[in-house]
Amino acid sequence: MDSETLKAVVKFRDERNWRQFHNPKDLAISISIEAAELLEVFQWSGQDTDVEDKLDKVKEELADVIIYSILMSDRLGLDIDKIVMDKLRKNSEKYEVEKAYGNSKKYTELR
Repeated sequence: MDSETLKAVVKFRDERNWRQFHNPKDLAISISIEAAELLEVFQWSGQDTDVEDKLDKVKEELADVIIYSILMSDRLGLDIDKIVMDKLRKNSEKYEVEKAYGNSKKYTELR
């Protein structure tokens, strides 16, 4: 993630003295709420999975999820690049390209 973006999110929070309200529990709740709002964009859409006419709302809600995730990582002293790369390494072991390529099965079902 661009360090300029990370710094801007933290600066926005700090200029408003909001860190005091950002404990891990409340940040986790906020991430979940914003993720639910992202899902809401698709509520009652039936087979319509295209986002073209919903893109502005998707961008707004996705940004909220990302911002709260940045704030959670900052609060816990976690390096976003490191935790994402660690998770990708774990996933690459679970989902070997040869087995997972073009397949949506969970890693426990891949043969």
